[in-house]
Amino acid sequence: MIDIKLLKKLRNETSVSLADCRKALEETKNDYKKALDWLKKNGLEKAAKKSDRVTSQGLIESYIHQNGRVGVLVEVLCETDFVARTDIFKDLVHEICMQVAAMNPKDVKALLAQEYIRDGSRTIGNLVKEAIAKLGENIVVKRLQRFEIGE
Repeated sequence: MIDIKLLKKLRNETSVSLADCRKALEETKNDYKKALDWLKKNGLEKAAKKSDRVTSQGLIESYIHQNGRVGVLVEVLCETDFVARTDIFKDLVHEICMQVAAMNPKDVKALLAQEYIRDGSRTIGNLVKEAIAKLGENIVVKRLQRFEIGE
């Protein structure tokens, strides 16, 4: 029997589908920490399966930092405009912009390998994969540009 309170907590914390949260709790016999790990592993597997799907929608986001001394433009693509309009996707793109402003990666590959500025236990690549698992679509960081006064 699934603990409904745990199911609700897991869904609220991860934004993963109720069906996946339920399955995670069933597989781990209502062990919350194990269920989180199960969802993470399952989400990474789902992300890998979606990596060859076409991404023709998305957002271009800008971010200005340090009283206008640093500016960033990032293009992040997904499969549908529906997903591009979700808060999860918009938050991901904004976090990527802030990462670029703070860490100045030389290219997208370097960005994806960087430790996430808000949580050193995760990389930006992991952050993208987690969003893929939540949203069910392939997501690609297409390009980035960082500008800094005097650079």
